[in-house]
Amino acid sequence: MNTPIESTQLSKTRFSPLSLRTNVSWAFVGNAIYAGSQWGLIVVLAKLTSPLIVGRFALALAVTTPVMMFSTLNLRSVQATDVKQAYSFSDYLGLRLLTAPIAWLVIAIIAMFSGYGWATFSVVCVVGLAKGLETISGVYYGLFQLHERLDLIAKSMIIKGVLSLVGLSLGVYLTNDLFWGAIGMAAAWALLLLSFDLPMGRQILRSTPHPPEGEPSLGAGEASLRPRWDMSTLARLTWLALPLGLVVMLISLGMNIPRYLIEAHIGEYQLGIFAAIASLQKVGYTAVTALGQSATPRMAKHASRDIRRYRALLAKLLLIGLVLGIMGVVVAFVAGRAILTLLFQPDYARPDLLVLTMSAAGFEYLALIYGYALTAVRKFKVQLPLYASVTILTFLVCTWLIPRGGLVGAAIALNIVGFVKVASSVLVLNRSLHAESNKER
Repeated sequence: MNTPIESTQLSKTRFSPLSLRTNVSWAFVGNAIYAGSQWGLIVVLAKLTSPLIVGRFALALAVTTPVMMFSTLNLRSVQATDVKQAYSFSDYLGLRLLTAPIAWLVIAIIAMFSGYGWATFSVVCVVGLAKGLETISGVYYGLFQLHERLDLIAKSMIIKGVLSLVGLSLGVYLTNDLFWGAIGMAAAWALLLLSFDLPMGRQILRSTPHPPEGEPSLGAGEASLRPRWDMSTLARLTWLALPLGLVVMLISLGMNIPRYLIEAHIGEYQLGIFAAIASLQKVGYTAVTALGQSATPRMAKHASRDIRRYRALLAKLLLIGLVLGIMGVVVAFVAGRAILTLLFQPDYARPDLLVLTMSAAGFEYLALIYGYALTAVRKFKVQLPLYASVTILTFLVCTWLIPRGGLVGAAIALNIVGFVKVASSVLVLNRSLHAESNKER
């Protein structure tokens, strides 16, 4: 039981929701700096090493990311839209602490039986460890997002971005070995989790014992800070989030299928060139991700109260995504060669490839926004067949085009898949909203 003095201190430190504009601003800054740092990893590797090493790092990310994405079950989105507080933070944390180690073991097994050399195998395992730590931070991000405090997520991402860039750069510079650079990145993410994410999560949970009416009751005290492993509760939560976990895995797998096939058909060197050029897509992803993460809780509330406001907010997001896509193509067409030569090395100067990859990014921005829109109305299951079909299409198109067209074939395949993904997302969302309106009648 809190004393009057303790209650006063808690009320003073209570984390009140920020406005949508403030959250968007923070999310944009955080995502921009983090995306810049992740892109900086590619630049550093391109400057200090060869396209072969860049390709090895890209392959490690391609192998680890889909598995880790599935292990998350996209609990962050489930948390952020759980306005009725059906599950506690302890449930989300407990489930994540079970799935992360399992995912790492799966990654190690995949790498072991994929025929990679020791250098690639070791990097894949360490990057998988770093990704596992990142997924645990994601549970705290879901808590911050539910409270509409994206400033905390932004600060965490800024710290993580800077530390990971420093850790990987120093490791590679001092040892000329990507393995130790990956160790530095993993250590940086562990430090962030322990020194920022966990303490800020503790402050939020302790400072909101009695939220106002209409806000989620997240609980307070030490009990809410510890993971809870009630098997029946975790089974229900897993079943709820499983479709969304499969969706994010399929999205990640679809994005990485071209990398698997590039490595298989034309080698890690060419994969390094492709990965470096494609890394410039992060500029637009940063803005779209910031908007989507900021708007998801607000869209969820609008969807349950006023569907017109939900549609209006979605229209604004789509317009911004469209503008970003067009701007990316224009800049790539006008100054692509100069940009690639300046940022990387002459070997990476492929402006034709940059134009195609930025065009594909434009489609991805719109598809990503539709994904946030579906998640906001908690339409998790309908996304599964959509992205399963897209993943199969990606594999088929890339299998056909990459052996024939090389890197250009891969970029053309991404454009074809991106267009289909957007068109399919429009149909799925419209049908879902139409079905909901019929239920209300």
